[in-house]
Amino acid sequence: RPEAGQAIRQLKRVGVKNITMLSGDSRAAVREVAEQLGVNARGELLPGDKVEQVEQLIAANEPGKLAFVGDGINDAPVLTRADVGVAMGTIGKDAAIEAADMVIMGDDLRKLPAAIQISRKVSRIVKQNISIALIIKIGVLILSALGWSNMIMAIFADVGVMVLAIINAMRTLKIGLPQ
Repeated sequence: RPEAGQAIRQLKRVGVKNITMLSGDSRAAVREVAEQLGVNARGELLPGDKVEQVEQLIAANEPGKLAFVGDGINDAPVLTRADVGVAMGTIGKDAAIEAADMVIMGDDLRKLPAAIQISRKVSRIVKQNISIALIIKIGVLILSALGWSNMIMAIFADVGVMVLAIINAMRTLKIGLPQ
């Protein structure tokens, strides 16, 4: 794909360390593309061979999660086995879409690093909401145990925290696609 080089550079910028291309194409063709992209590669793989390769990568026990990006029916078994299966969803690839954990509509690989960045931002906001809620609720609980709280504080700890969490979560609406 023409955007593959740019997508790989973006993936490395967002922290993806190891990228390996698993393909059913000839070894020579795969090696040539891999050299251009600066990635590891293995070619002439059947669907079962791809599963074995993913199993070996998982067994290598490197820190982090293993994601597999595929777009066809032959990729369905590997999408299921990977920690995170990502299907590049276009019409006619129902098996890959069904097997995947995540579907990127269209065939633009640059959407993958964008999805990683967006998910990290959303995850930070969720953690903030949980932290704020726990701190306020525990604080009001302690004040209540000491006899220093009242009904207004209890209502704020319940309803007020929910409103704060919703307001904070609304920041996700402003998350744009990274460049």
